[in-house]
Parts: sequence; structure tokens; C-alpha cells
Amino acid sequence: MPSGCRCLHLVCLLCILGAPVKPARGNDCSSLCDLAHGCCAPDGSCRCDPGWEGLHCERCVRMPGCQHGACHQPWQCICHPGWAGKFCDKDEHICTTQSPCRNGGQCVYDGGGEYHCVCPPGFHGRDCERKAGPCEQAGSPCRNGGQCQDDQGFALNFTCRCLAGFVGARCEVNVDDCLMRPCANGATCLDGINRFSCLCPEGFTGRFCTINLDDCASRPCQRGARCRDRVHDFDCLCPSGYGGKTCELVLPILSPAATVDSPPGPTLAVLVPATGPIPHSVGAGLLRISVKEVVRRQEAGLGEPSLVAVVVFGAVTAALVLSTVLLTLRAWRRGFCPPGPCCYPAPHYAPARQDQECQVSMLPAGFPLLPDLPPEPGKTTAL
Repeated sequence: MPSGCRCLHLVCLLCILGAPVKPARGNDCSSLCDLAHGCCAPDGSCRCDPGWEGLHCERCVRMPGCQHGACHQPWQCICHPGWAGKFCDKDEHICTTQSPCRNGGQCVYDGGGEYHCVCPPGFHGRDCERKAGPCEQAGSPCRNGGQCQDDQGFALNFTCRCLAGFVGARCEVNVDDCLMRPCANGATCLDGINRFSCLCPEGFTGRFCTINLDDCASRPCQRGARCRDRVHDFDCLCPSGYGGKTCELVLPILSPAATVDSPPGPTLAVLVPATGPIPHSVGAGLLRISVKEVVRRQEAGLGEPSLVAVVVFGAVTAALVLSTVLLTLRAWRRGFCPPGPCCYPAPHYAPARQDQECQVSMLPAGFPLLPDLPPEPGKTTAL
């Protein structure tokens, strides 16, 4: 028995028994939804399968991009009359309705919505839109990939649209990207096509050579010394008793005798004062430089500037001492007078009488002296 008859008999039976009958709802999901293309949701709405749409899942979904077409199954594009192509976007009557050919070109239909234009002399292009202008007459004048522009042939002269990195009327000049000096720290700039590269010196890296390489990364310092990074170099702050570039040297401990011979201190030159007559040879014993002190301070990590300053100071001190010695010797040879009541140059020295006052000669050395004359009464003779 058909289902409709069964339902009708059931309704009649309920009416006979006197049971109230509920009318069928018009929005029943199972009766309205196309169950072949979807299903009923718990809320009573239709949930469509992929490729179907609509309130009751009654419409198929066309191919994306289909303009003038329909579908019988999902993702189809069946063109309407007068349209062709994969997306039904090509007019089959294009040459009869409105010709796309310009500048007097003749449209020829090729079928399937395709056409071509027969252009008059002096014009070309798909729709005869271009004219044989300055670009064609010059024969592709733009260089280095530049694009020639002449307003589709209608301009009087052509212009070149250059790629990045080139300038000039015909894009013939390569822009020097190193003009702004982008590389730092004395790096060499290498120009390229719309780019540059930096050849970094030792100790630097990065695109612009601005990153100083950490020379302490390999931990070159020994004995637990602290490393101080420099430009392509490093310094080790050695602990006490060690020296060298990486603190690999063990410094000797000075004995008491060595300490007496060369006392510690920044002074490398020791001045010995003269207490008696200075001999003619003053090179031995006047100035004594401790070589051990220089070696010890160099091994202990004394910097080069400090060592140079100490050596210069010692040289200046030696020069001053030598000048003082030479001046003293010169004065001694000219006749430095011993302590006494009277003082004369050596060749004219004569002992003074005990009862006579010292007479000072104001004459220069070598001037002839007058013979001794008896002094007149009441007068004093001054030589």
C-alpha cells in the first residue's frame, strides 16, 4: 500500500476514534528539503552538500568565473546562446554587434568567440590600436631593458621608461650606487645594477661593515684573565705574576739582591751626584739605566705608550745631566778659583799680602797689566 494511503487511513481511523488530528506543518524539513543534496539540521533547517545552494538545496553552484552560463551539476559553466569560451565571456556576435577593431580595421570572426582584426597600413595590434610611430621607426632605442613609449605611436617623439638603477635619455647610464658612501669603517664599495656591496676590512662584517667582530669570542686569554675586544685585536688583563699577549708567560720573582740593584718604580735612570772634582770621563758611573727594569715592565704588560714615555723621560734626563757636566768642566778648565781671600786668573795670580785688601781686576783676561807703582799718599790705586 502506498504511503499516502496509509497516512489517509491513519487519519480516518483517528477521526473515528475521536482523537484530535494535528495539521501538518508547512515548514517540515523532511518534506521541503531536497534530501538528495542535503540533510536536516537539528534546528529544522536544510544543510546543503558541497556544490549546492539555496533555501532547500535546490540550486547547483556554477564554476567560479562563469559569466554567461548555467549548470546542471556543481561546478559547471554551460554557456547561454550567443556566448562562448570556458567562462562564457566571449560574444559570438562580436563582429556584428559592435566591432572591436579600431582605426578602420576589419573584424573577422574565428568561431568560439574568437576574432582578429585586419588593420589598415600604418596600424597594428590586436584591435589595430597601435600606430607605427617613433618607437618602431627608431627600432627599439631603449637600452638595459627600458620600455619605449610613444603614446601608441601617436606621439611626435619617443621616451624611455628605464628600469631601476639606470638613467639617461635611452637608459644608457648605470647609476653609481656608491656615491652616497654607504660603507663604513674604510670598507670598499662595489657598485652593481641598482645595488651595491661592501668589501669589509678585517675585523668588521655586515651589509655596511658596521659590525665589529668580537675577537674575544674564542676566549684567547689564559690564566682566567679578562679579555678586552679591540678592532681586529684584543688585550688580556693578566692577573698578578703573568704576562704576554694571552697571559701565557709566568713572570720571574725578583730576589732581594735584584731589588737593590734595580729598585721598582717608573724611573729607569738613576742620577749619581758628584761630591768632588768631576773627572774628564763622565760616561761611566754618571747615568745608569736598568735594563732589567725595562724587560720586567715589558713582560708585565706595560703598554707601548707608557714605555715610550719612560724612555723619552730617561733620555731627556740624561741630556740635562750631560749638559751640566760639560758646562762644569768648561768652567773648571778656565780656572775655577779655589776658596780664598783673593781670586785672579791663573797666569796672573799673585799671592796677596796679609795687610792688603783684595783688589778686584775689572780687566778682561789677556789684557796687559801695568807695572806696580808705589801708591801716592792718600790715594788708592785700583787695577
